[in-house]
Amino acid sequence: MPNRNTTITGTGSYIPEKRIPNSHFLDREFLQADGEKIKRENEVIVEKFEAITTIQERRYLQDDMLTSDMATIAGQRAIEDAGIDPETLDYIVVAHNFGDVDAKVRQVDIVPTLAARVKQKLKIANPFAVAYDLPFGCPGWVQALIHADYFLRSGDASRALIIGAETLSRVCDPHDRDSMIYADGAAAVIVEAEEAPGKRGVLAHITRSDTLQHAEMLFMGKSYMQQTDQGAQLYLKMYGRKLYQYALQHVPTALKAALEKANVEVDEVDKVLIHQANGKMDDAIIERFYKLYDKPVPAGVMPMTVSWLGNSSVATVPTLLDLILKGKLEEHDIKEGDLVLFASVGAGMNINAVVYRF
Repeated sequence: MPNRNTTITGTGSYIPEKRIPNSHFLDREFLQADGEKIKRENEVIVEKFEAITTIQERRYLQDDMLTSDMATIAGQRAIEDAGIDPETLDYIVVAHNFGDVDAKVRQVDIVPTLAARVKQKLKIANPFAVAYDLPFGCPGWVQALIHADYFLRSGDASRALIIGAETLSRVCDPHDRDSMIYADGAAAVIVEAEEAPGKRGVLAHITRSDTLQHAEMLFMGKSYMQQTDQGAQLYLKMYGRKLYQYALQHVPTALKAALEKANVEVDEVDKVLIHQANGKMDDAIIERFYKLYDKPVPAGVMPMTVSWLGNSSVATVPTLLDLILKGKLEEHDIKEGDLVLFASVGAGMNINAVVYRF
């Protein structure tokens, strides 16, 4: 097997223009799972939601665009940032979970794959630029990076475009309080094989899938508005409290296992780019992670965007990376030699982490 490293050479993102503040939900009719109206004022519901999640606003995709459009823009920006010819790509991998959901029809559309659509929209003619999708819950983009690492290290490929894109605003139940968590967005990276083993790039990664007891923690279910005339349409649902407990129990140990696999110390970690699911949950995860080492959480180690971008699933981690590298996230930067942990948790239940040296 060739002695190569997988390095990120370009990044790009697309953040939708529509800003949706929490006040947007004040006129919603929020219901419980049994269809009963929640006996609280919406002001109280929204205030409590913000206190629990730290989310103040989120972005929604404009109605005339689809997930593959966002993915294409993010991919094009990453290609331009890397300064490469897109015809030289060996792989185009798009992580998502719901495909192109039309703003009016609200139906999952994944034939052809989003990767095929993105490749077409980028006008890439090379038939050996293999395009495929990766549905893996919110950890999809991190897992796509892991896929690419295997391809590049093996010598099977030299260059890949890895995209995470999702339009969660079109698959959430407007009568479910959890709908306030979800957002839309896309981001991408170009990764290339480099003959500099061990010096930089992907140093190690780890993935776990706890399906036996936790497969249905996130699922598709009917609207809480039981009298709805939308028939069999299904919406994204979750058991939030159980998910929170699962993440706190397993994500910190997974991060530790990834560091041990890379043979690096926790004091070497400069940034932890974690899936922007819930601000309070991420804070608790990072605290438990450092507690495994009997250390306090270093100031500035975990950049956050969830308060103003919400949870855009597979797009959160690469969006964080692009914003930091482009100097758009105040008080955060990544320098040559910095050690960064990419991490995510989500439907499956799946957890993954990548140790990366810039």
